[in-house]
Amino acid sequence: MNSHYSVVVIGGGQAGLSMSWYLRQRGVDHVVLERERVGHEWRTRRWDSFCLVTPNWQCRLPGYAYSGDDPDGFMLGAEVVGFLEKYAASFDPPLLEGVEVTRLRRTPQGVFELSTSAGFVSADQVVVATGPYHVPAVPRIAERLPSDLVQIHSAQYRNAAELPEGAVLVVGTGQSGCQIAEDLHLAGREVHLAVGSAPRAARRYRGRDTLAWLDEMGHYARGIDEFGDADEVRVRANHYMTGRDGGRDIDLRAFARDGMKLYGHLRGVSLSTLEFADDLGPSLDNADAVAEGIKDAIDRYIDSAGIAAPAEARYVPVWRPDSSASVLDLAASGVSAVVWATGFHRDHRWIEVPIFDGRGYPTHERGVTGCPGLYFLGLPWQWTWGSGRFAGVAQDAAYLCSRIFDARRQRFTDEVSWLAGTPTETYPQVEWWVAA
Repeated sequence: MNSHYSVVVIGGGQAGLSMSWYLRQRGVDHVVLERERVGHEWRTRRWDSFCLVTPNWQCRLPGYAYSGDDPDGFMLGAEVVGFLEKYAASFDPPLLEGVEVTRLRRTPQGVFELSTSAGFVSADQVVVATGPYHVPAVPRIAERLPSDLVQIHSAQYRNAAELPEGAVLVVGTGQSGCQIAEDLHLAGREVHLAVGSAPRAARRYRGRDTLAWLDEMGHYARGIDEFGDADEVRVRANHYMTGRDGGRDIDLRAFARDGMKLYGHLRGVSLSTLEFADDLGPSLDNADAVAEGIKDAIDRYIDSAGIAAPAEARYVPVWRPDSSASVLDLAASGVSAVVWATGFHRDHRWIEVPIFDGRGYPTHERGVTGCPGLYFLGLPWQWTWGSGRFAGVAQDAAYLCSRIFDARRQRFTDEVSWLAGTPTETYPQVEWWVAA
C-alpha cells in the first residue's frame, strides 16, 4: 500500500468495485480497501437457500452485466459471490483485501488520514462504500427471555437443521424474516411469526414480473428529490416477496392457513410468556393494500399505453385473524429458538468527521457530503430505489466519479492560479496544467 492516494475507496462490494471501475476509466490513482474479501457479506450473512429477490437482468454493474441463460431467474447466494468475483477479475481493480479501516479523519489542510490494519495512508478524497448493514440489531427485550432459549440474528441463520429441535419464533417480517419463516416452514418446523409493518408486493402480475412492470413505468428512475418525505422513504421496509424456486409471492395469510402461528408485533415479556400487540389484522391488511395499490398503478399504465396484457383476478385473503391480543408461552409451546429478523444498525464511529445527523445518518446530497472530498456510495435510496442494489449503484458511482474529477480539476486550477506568476523554468508543469 502506498502512503498517499488521490482517492481511497473503503469497501470492496458492488459499490466500491463500481466506483473503482469509473475511477480507472478516468485514470485516477486510487485504492479499494476491503476488510474481508470480495463477496464477504453474501458468503457469511445469508442462509443456505437464500436467493436474490430482484431478477437477474437487474444485475448490472459498470462494464459488466449478467450474461447467463436465465435473465428472469434469481441468483442463489453462491452465484452472487461468483458474479462479484468475476466482475472484479474483469478489470483488475487496485483492491487490497483483508485491510480494515479503523479511523478516518480530515486534517485542517484538507487531507484525509486513514488508520488501517495495514498501516497509515492518506488521501485527497475518500469514498465510503461500506453499505448500511453493519451491526445486527437485536432489541434489548431479548435480554429478558429465558437463558436456555437459543437466540440468533437473521445474519447468523443458515438452515433449520442447525437450530435445536422444537418450535421456532421468528421476530420481524421484512424480506429476511418472511423468507426465513418460509424456509423453516418448508423444513417441517413449527413456526411462530411476529408480524411487523413491512409491505408486500406480488411477484408477478398480468403476465410479467412486477419489477419488470415498475422498471418499464420509470419507477426505479425516480430520484429521492421527487418524494415529499425523503427521510421516511429511506427508512421504509422493503416489500417482501421471494425469488425462491423461480420466484413467488410470500403470503403470510397462506402460512397461517397452513399451520404457521401469526402474532402482532412483540410488545412485552414476562418470564417465559410473550405478549403481542393486537395489530396483526391491520398489518396484514396494510401489506395487502400496498400490493393491490401496485397492481392499480400497473393497470393504469397498461391502459394508458395500450398494452395487450392478460387480465388477472385480484387477490382474495385466504385467512383472517381474530381481533384478540395474543400471548405465547414459550415453554408450553415448545419454542426452543428465536430468530431476530430485526435489521441492522449503522456503525460509523470510526469516521471522525462531523457529517452525521441526530440519528447517525450521513447527511449528503446524492452521496456528496458537506465535507469537501468525502462521499458515500451504496446507501439505500441514496438517489433512486436501486442505489443500494445491483440495479442502480452504477449510476450513483458515475455521478460521484464526475464530482471527484471536478474536484481534482478545481484543485489543479487553484494551483495554476498560485503558480501563474512563477517562471516556468522553476515550475515547468505550469505550462502542462494550463494546457490541460
